[in-house]
Amino acid sequence: MTHAKLVVVTSIIGLALSAGLSALAAKEITATEFSNSRSYSSSVSTEGGKTVWLAGEAVLKDESGKSLVGDFEGQTRAIFASIEKTLAQHQGKLSDIVSMTVYITDARYGDKFVEIRKEIFKQNFPASTLVTVSGLAHPALLIEITTVAVIGSK
Repeated sequence: MTHAKLVVVTSIIGLALSAGLSALAAKEITATEFSNSRSYSSSVSTEGGKTVWLAGEAVLKDESGKSLVGDFEGQTRAIFASIEKTLAQHQGKLSDIVSMTVYITDARYGDKFVEIRKEIFKQNFPASTLVTVSGLAHPALLIEITTVAVIGSK
């Protein structure tokens, strides 16, 4: 298995339909065999579209109010649901994410996070950094995700 460049996904140009955007927007993704295996892209470049920077998301309860203390997968899925909801307020979706920084409190959660991200994004993964930290703002938080999305890029 080499870490050679696999493919540069060709730019796809689409009409930006939301938020009054009328310019064409393009997103180009570069990936390696290794980055694809870990569900992230080496780089993502965009032209056009509306850029949305989302603050770090971390949750201790799901939408129904169920506690997620000690539940890494539950916290991760609830964070993505929250990000999806926030992006929808800007006429965006999870596939508009071009970059994410992920903070986990235990390196052993890394592989589980990769599995969940593969499931959510399927392909054309955002550029990403995964960092293990000694703690987050609340002791029960296991993960926090900060994202940047470009809405109107396809």
